[in-house]
Amino acid sequence: MQPRNMSMSGVVDLAAVKAAQEAKAKAEQARAERARAGDTGAVPPSGLVIDVDEAGFEHEVLQLSTEVPVVIDFQVPRAEPSAALSAVLERLAVEYNGRFVLARVDAEANQMLLQQFGVQGIPAVFAVVAGQALPLFQGAAPEEQIRQILDQLIQVGEERFGLTGIQVDASAAAERAPAEEEPAGPYDHLLQAAVEALDSGDFAGAVRAYRNVLSEDPANTEAKLGLAQAELLRRVSELDPAKVRSDAAERPKDVSAQLAAADLDLAGGHVEDAFGRIVDTVRQVFGEERDTARLRLLDLFEVVGPDDPRVVAARQALARVLF
Repeated sequence: MQPRNMSMSGVVDLAAVKAAQEAKAKAEQARAERARAGDTGAVPPSGLVIDVDEAGFEHEVLQLSTEVPVVIDFQVPRAEPSAALSAVLERLAVEYNGRFVLARVDAEANQMLLQQFGVQGIPAVFAVVAGQALPLFQGAAPEEQIRQILDQLIQVGEERFGLTGIQVDASAAAERAPAEEEPAGPYDHLLQAAVEALDSGDFAGAVRAYRNVLSEDPANTEAKLGLAQAELLRRVSELDPAKVRSDAAERPKDVSAQLAAADLDLAGGHVEDAFGRIVDTVRQVFGEERDTARLRLLDLFEVVGPDDPRVVAARQALARVLF
């Protein structure tokens, strides 16, 4: 998915004169109070990246945004594009040394926040400046482009709202005690074998390993997700992309052709296209063919994650077709 970039010109509405003056006054007052108390307000580097949820959002983000721009990373850590973007943002938060704070939000566990911000897909990045929210970009983006957006955000925060950032105390980076190793779970060796099989391209072997776990623990979330991914990769590895696309275009009501094309769509990151293709197929066929298409769509939902907004939308579209 290509990033949908948001121009900083949209901040003009947020930076109405009254709001800007109030924000500047609050920021100056907070700095003055800390100075009188002998508190520099310095935070350790670890404080530049925080995890927030719906319960703590007001205290941890809205209040903090009166001192420093807060970048909100709506993420699904298990999804590779989301995890990759989060890693870049975390590194930049440390590099920018207090000029913004990164707040990570688990999109699956905080659906209300997604609705409040109008998030349409994951990953999505927003910002809160002096209590005011604005979108930055959606989807993956090159690091150079992310830096440009952050620089604009920081400039707006300083010029419009008097947010000069927070001081970072590098000496406060206390050495962390080594984390205690969690005891190995009963299926860890099978799950590890499945991961190794995936890494080596042995998709059939990965499918067998995940099924072995599910045969004894049907509710194992990691195995369910892994099996759905392994089965998708196995199917795609056996396809001729050019032929699949040609067959799908020539035979719009051929369930096998459309499901193969949907697999390619999803493997290529075109999630909405994959879901839409199968929903359209379900609409055009009946009986066993309809059930085959419906079940494949449910399998693909597992690959993306049941709480992903695109899955939620596709479920609704499927229900409208079926009922």
